[in-house]
Amino acid sequence: MWSVSRRPSYAIDSVDNALRLLQMLQRDGVLRVMAAARELGVAPSTAHRLIAMLVYRGFALQAADRSYRAGPALGGAVEAPDVQRLVDAARPHLVRLCQATQESVNLVVRRGADVVFVDSVESTQALRVGSRAGTTMPARVTSGGLALLATLSRAEIEELHPDLVGTPAGMASLLSQLSTTRRLGYGFNYEASEVGVTAIGVAVRDVAGLPACALTVSAPTARFRKGQITQLLPALLECREQLELDLSGAGD
Repeated sequence: MWSVSRRPSYAIDSVDNALRLLQMLQRDGVLRVMAAARELGVAPSTAHRLIAMLVYRGFALQAADRSYRAGPALGGAVEAPDVQRLVDAARPHLVRLCQATQESVNLVVRRGADVVFVDSVESTQALRVGSRAGTTMPARVTSGGLALLATLSRAEIEELHPDLVGTPAGMASLLSQLSTTRRLGYGFNYEASEVGVTAIGVAVRDVAGLPACALTVSAPTARFRKGQITQLLPALLECREQLELDLSGAGD
């Protein structure tokens, strides 16, 4: 029979807290940063960093309401069916967007402070941006990530980026970028994620009006000077409109 052991004299608090988070996840089926911080007796930024490691190792996944559920390492697959349905719905639109722009296009979803490229359609041009499918990047360095982060409040941005909270200049720069993104209606990446790559991205909302994903067009910087990427915006916005119609059921 399982029994509680004595706390070892060499206990490592960070490991203990991570294991306690797993116990909370097993007990409650859900983790929320503020509630986890209170139960552990740590700062919210510390709880967020611990949960971020669980996400990184596949023990947790962030749900649409920004709570955390069991990930594949715990036998959970809460969001996998939703992501697959999203990919299936978006794929024809990605193909058409690639044909319209003649550039590589991507579908990305946010996972905490990161984005995951869940699908890509590569341009057929000799000089092109390759597929990013399966890649994870910090949201703040990608066009789609900026478009998705721009839908959040300042408090949510600070919670997602505890590393920037202690560096006012870094946080101010990100908030300024997000303010510009909201004003323009799209995210812009000029070689922030990779030298030689320029991209533009927009957030896509689901039937409830919540940001479900982002669509991006990526092009070699050699083909687009800094301001020229916006030439691709009309096709991108049309693609978003059609995908949102499909996600709402109005496109059936």
